Amino acid sequence: MGTIKVVKTAHYVPPKVVTNDDLSKIMDTSDEWISSRTGIKQRHISIDENTSQLCTKVAKQLLEKSGWDVESIDLLIIATMSPDSYTPATAALVQGNIGADKALAFDISAACSGFIYGLNVAEKFMTSSGSACKRVMLIGGEDLSKVIDWSDRTTAVLFGDGAAGVLLEQEEESASCFISSSLHTYGELGDKLEAGQTDPLVSFPVASDHKIKAFSMSGRDVYKFATHKVPVSIEEAVERAGLTLDQIDYFVLHQANSRIVAQIAKRLDQPLAKFPMNIAKYGNTSAASVPLLLDELVSNKVIKRGQIIAMSGFGGGLTVGTQIIKY
Repeated sequence: MGTIKVVKTAHYVPPKVVTNDDLSKIMDTSDEWISSRTGIKQRHISIDENTSQLCTKVAKQLLEKSGWDVESIDLLIIATMSPDSYTPATAALVQGNIGADKALAFDISAACSGFIYGLNVAEKFMTSSGSACKRVMLIGGEDLSKVIDWSDRTTAVLFGDGAAGVLLEQEEESASCFISSSLHTYGELGDKLEAGQTDPLVSFPVASDHKIKAFSMSGRDVYKFATHKVPVSIEEAVERAGLTLDQIDYFVLHQANSRIVAQIAKRLDQPLAKFPMNIAKYGNTSAASVPLLLDELVSNKVIKRGQIIAMSGFGGGLTVGTQIIKY
């Protein structure tokens, strides 16, 4: 059985940029209030592009970068908490858009942990006995602006839109591989972060006010969860890999809040320089966050072949997931 190589990375963000100053014109907030609490300076907002369209642009980039024939893709996974619709799956739409006729396609809903969960699902497909799955396209994509209550400054200032992903291939001999992982779900805390919630009918005929609810979050509870549970997940994955924290070259974490990332680094007793951040430019892009940062680091030659990378996502569910790879 071969190892799994991260062949290519790519990302796409919509062109419209909304700065903190822009938000201060439509709600009671300021650049100082937002940036001092979150590290965010701006975010990209999608206009006339849904999640599948953002992901399709990433998929086409990945194909162009790799030179792969689209029909060689065996599996296409989209991690998202803001799909185009309940059905068809966003992955099915992307599959149709790029003509990946031979690929099995489905979505994963694990919010900001979705990309990490997707890596684990892809690994299982690629390494299971008798599997013919050799090439996988995994994309995290979000159009969160459509589920935000833009009058709620506690949540509206945090999120941005975008998509990013990777191509994975099983090779007999490869310089990179999946080493270990740690995934956990804390369903009892699910009400601390919700989006798109729908209630059952209370009458028939249907009441006119039956609507999908906007995003809501208990910031204090999510902060406590992230700063306590993410270090545990990372330490667990590192231990399973037979490594030490000092042997990790970079920690590529979900970009939820710069203070959360700094606190995780402190709890792990690792230098903050090993925890790159791009939250100032993009805000929280949920399932797109980890692969977006990964692509920037790879493109800028910060992450190089042979380095050990710990990727960790955390968010709605509540969920946390860490994947250790040798890039």
